[in-house]
Amino acid sequence: MMKKIYANGTDEKAFLEQLAKRTGETDKRVSQIVTEIIETVRAGGDQAVQKYTKQFDGELPQYYEVPQEVIEDALNEADEDFVNALLDAMENIADFHNRQRENSFVNALPNGVLLGQRIRGLKRVGLYVPGGTAAYPSSVLMNAIPAKIAGVEEIIMVTPPRKDGTPNPDILVAAAICGVDRVFLSGGAQAIAALAYGTEQIPRVDKIVGPGNIYVATAKKLLYGVVDIDMVAGPSEILVLADDTADPAFVAADLMSQAEHDKLASSILVTTSEKLADAVLMELEKQVQSLSRKEIIEASLRDQGAILICDCVDCAVELANAIAPEHLEVHLQNPMEYLGRLDNAGSVFLGQYASEPLGDYFAGPNHVLPTSGTARFFSPLSVSSFLKRSGYVYYTKEALADAKDDIVLIAEREGLTAHANAIKVRFAKD
Repeated sequence: MMKKIYANGTDEKAFLEQLAKRTGETDKRVSQIVTEIIETVRAGGDQAVQKYTKQFDGELPQYYEVPQEVIEDALNEADEDFVNALLDAMENIADFHNRQRENSFVNALPNGVLLGQRIRGLKRVGLYVPGGTAAYPSSVLMNAIPAKIAGVEEIIMVTPPRKDGTPNPDILVAAAICGVDRVFLSGGAQAIAALAYGTEQIPRVDKIVGPGNIYVATAKKLLYGVVDIDMVAGPSEILVLADDTADPAFVAADLMSQAEHDKLASSILVTTSEKLADAVLMELEKQVQSLSRKEIIEASLRDQGAILICDCVDCAVELANAIAPEHLEVHLQNPMEYLGRLDNAGSVFLGQYASEPLGDYFAGPNHVLPTSGTARFFSPLSVSSFLKRSGYVYYTKEALADAKDDIVLIAEREGLTAHANAIKVRFAKD
């Protein structure tokens, strides 16, 4: 099911190079289709959005904008245990993200100069939520909660209708408890374009967040600059770092928890123990038989997965940092001992009971994470993702006089005489 590769500096490198090809340049045909959709929606507004909805979904949805009473009814009619589970998760997610708050500041200097930074939330954010067969209310929580904490004034959610034209009730429940302001039944690249440019009914937003298929991801990528985006996410990834103290049943289960997302998802075990590697392979064969997405899991593990066997823990840690996975589980004897050395990962799960689904649903840290090795320089979605910052300056004439010569010297050295003049003119009459 998964191949075993001995980390010798060559074989594991060849595997990782092959793996990287799955997230290469977006297919040109997809880019062309998405570009046409974007331009059509930009010119045609809601009529164009509805045209594509009918073309791709087969019929127009029950509502274009979901009435507020329908959202409230979904919450009132929802299964109580499901609502309570979402509320428990919401409490943890809010607690974690409240600790990420940033404050404006002002620095008053003795010479009368005021220097400061003003921080405030974005005015309006668009949240894309898959709503068909892959409906994820957890994505609503992970995107809307930090936006609210940041002080975003309005959250506009777009989500595809189900095949019968109705909204997914679980998505509406999550939207209700998170305080999403408006919900539109629209999906795909056309919904992203509508959020980026605005239509007669869908307001233009400042930033678009949330997962989607290749057409959604391509639209976000093409529209970056017209609007801000969270990230261009690739297929899901997990790397489990383990020694001979790890439980093979736990390791196998966690590898499959990501493999079930997509045939392109990558699950990697990096271990110092060949005995563990063999035991994990046996557990995979056993556990996969009872899982609903067996075919997807097997394809993912076969084509994108591997067990990399290293000579020592230090080598395994170094390899994990080089791969920079989206999710990194540490099943080593003393996991906390290695936290300070694991620099490149979207989210780190320490110990055998910190299973990755904790991060997806409940623990608190955000599950919107960098993929495809970009954890080397990107960070998870956070409160700061929804903030903008402006510096400000106040100078007295006396303070500017003290700085005048330095400013003029630097400006003239750069050949920007108008810059220098803007300072000189303020003292021309003295």
